[in-house]
Parts: sequence; structure tokens; C-alpha cells
Amino acid sequence: MTLWTDLATTAFRVHTVQVGAWSTRVLEAGTGEPLVLMHGTGGHLEAYARNVPALAGRFRVIAYDFPGHGHTTLATRDLEIADYTTHLHGLLDTLGVERAHLSGESLGGWVAVKYAAAHPDRVARLVLNTPGGTMATPEVMERIRTLSQAAADDPTPERIRARLAWLMAEPASVTEELVAIRQAIYAQPGFAASMRHLLCLQDPDIRRRNLITPAELGAVTAPTVVVWTSDDPSGPAAAGLEMAEQLPHGRFALIDRAGHWPQWEQPDAFHRIVLEHLAVAA
Repeated sequence: MTLWTDLATTAFRVHTVQVGAWSTRVLEAGTGEPLVLMHGTGGHLEAYARNVPALAGRFRVIAYDFPGHGHTTLATRDLEIADYTTHLHGLLDTLGVERAHLSGESLGGWVAVKYAAAHPDRVARLVLNTPGGTMATPEVMERIRTLSQAAADDPTPERIRARLAWLMAEPASVTEELVAIRQAIYAQPGFAASMRHLLCLQDPDIRRRNLITPAELGAVTAPTVVVWTSDDPSGPAAAGLEMAEQLPHGRFALIDRAGHWPQWEQPDAFHRIVLEHLAVAA
């Protein structure tokens, strides 16, 4: 099975919409309550391609490339979390979405929490898989910065694979197709410069002022499941459990045999958690 073979039986469309200054690439599939899928730093909407068929049977699935990422307009300045939440707000308005479920991985989870705290009326439920925003571990930040910038500066298959392998529990999860998709994105003119702006959140001072605060966690009224994994390189499962305990309506779920992308490595387990949390019978 390949990434797009997984989507072969699902009606979907990939298009661009203008959100402020950002020409934004969006994948949509299915009907029902909107469910927005948000990728991590340096990522792209294909991170959720294995999840679209299962979720589109129940929801209007919306996956998109963040500003400066994928095939959305590249960044020419540093992007902090407020830039991403402002863009998300505009995207929902542009797509006519009044209220949505949000599912975010890593940076996507960070953005989801900040957005839910600021706009509780726009968020129904949250799924946070290995979310960022509560930790500032120097070794992890440096590893993300080094691997990501190296892959953007010189997007060879080897450097792309090294960046992706850091995310996964199993090397076999880094498929040739996934490497080729990311290589094409990173090889775009101007992408290396864009990556430098995206990685500002790995700078200790910038990261510190963007971290999720206890007050923001307390302001999230949406029922939330925090999903962690057995082999996440960004931090221990205890970090996810602590976040869940600080959320007014939070709970914790663990996925075994997965790294930083549980939605990619263990899609069936991820789907079960999502469907259960969104109160839909699998």
C-alpha cells in the first residue's frame, strides 16, 4: 500500500484557498461535522493521508499545510504561534466552518490548544497527538533544528530520510513515497529560507514566550484527549499525562509501537481513539 493508494476509495479534493497573505493548500473529504487535521513542524498535510479514509466516513475532514509549510505560501519572516492561530481562524472563516473538532500533532497540537483557549466557541473537541508547547528541552530542540534545516538546505533522500526517521519508532515507517513527497516540498525555491523562519520556535527565548501556560490549559473548555506514544522522541508519556490532568475535560491515551507520528505508524489505534473521543461508533 502507498500513501495515495490508501486514498483510492475515498472521494477527496486538494485545492488552494487564500487566507490573508497565505495561499493555503487544503485537502477535504467526507461530510458531517468538520474535523481539522494539523501537522507538525516542517510537515505537510500528507502526514494525515492514512487517516483520511477512516475519518471521512464520519466527518468533513479538512487537512491543510500551515503557513510556510508544504505547498502553502512560504515564510519570509519568523512565524510564532499567534501567526498559526490567526491563520487557522481565517481558514475556518474562509471554509465556512463555524465550529470544528481539532486534531493536531506536535506543532499542530500546540496550535490547537492555543486556539481552543482563545476561541472556545469555535472548538467542539480536541485530539492532541504528541502535542508540543509545554516543554523546552534543549537537546530535543537542537535535534529538530539541526535535522530540519539540514534537510531543507540539502534535500537529498538521505537527509530527508534522517529527518523522518527521527519521528518514527520503526525505520520501515519511512517509506520511499513519503521521502519523495517531502523531498519535492523541501526542494522548492525559497524553502530553505522559509524553514529558518519556521524553526524560530526552537530558539529558547522565542519558544519560552510561546509556551502553553497553565491559564491557557485551564481555559480549554473542549473535551480533550491527549495521545502519547511508547517511543516519542520529544518527551516522555508523563508529559502527556500531566497535560491531560491540567485540562478541565482532559483524558490520556497511550499508543504502543509508535513514535512522534502515531497517526501514521499506528493508524488503526489512532482512529479508534479519535472515533471514541468524538462519540462516534467505530
